[in-house]
Amino acid sequence: MVNSSAPLRALALVCTLKPGPAPSSSAIIAEHVLQQLSAQGTECETVRCADFAIAPGVEADMGPGDEWPQIRDKVLAADILLVSTPIWLGHASSMTQRVLERLDAELSNTDAQGRPAMTGKVAVVSVVGNEDGAHKVIADLFQALNDVGYSIPAQGSTYWVGAAMESTDYKDLDEVPEAIASATAAAARNAAHLARLLQDAEYPAYE
Repeated sequence: MVNSSAPLRALALVCTLKPGPAPSSSAIIAEHVLQQLSAQGTECETVRCADFAIAPGVEADMGPGDEWPQIRDKVLAADILLVSTPIWLGHASSMTQRVLERLDAELSNTDAQGRPAMTGKVAVVSVVGNEDGAHKVIADLFQALNDVGYSIPAQGSTYWVGAAMESTDYKDLDEVPEAIASATAAAARNAAHLARLLQDAEYPAYE
């Protein structure tokens, strides 16, 4: 039986290239996902990665001046990780790639049963853009996050892409289209469900 009363914590890593407080479509769609997670009884927090000095590299701590370790503490404490990215030139943002590279360090961070630290945690993705590429970006992120140890829920993504070569962004919409809102709600609902299942039924120990 799932212990639905157990608290869940979610962290959104917003990978826009714009530091705060600049308006960001990636931040807005992440907020919409977190609103749905909050409705599922989840405590939520957002980190805009561009506001931090995240050093390049694949270690948990790259030394003086690296602010990833303080973000990493939040990542490790969260049951659900949301990565929210814009599309640039058909790919996730460079900030998203840097976050994934820093998460690579967690492959060697294992528990007493030999499992990577992220095993038992859930990851979801939100994507915005005014060009093609959402499915590819989601697939790339899902593969990377799963490699690190995250579990991906059914329909664990939401995205919006505007007309190609146009200037309208997600943040410019007067109303979120029903299909997008439905996908956002499903991703949050399924993420919370899977996270609660994994709280009560851990993956087996690694041999």
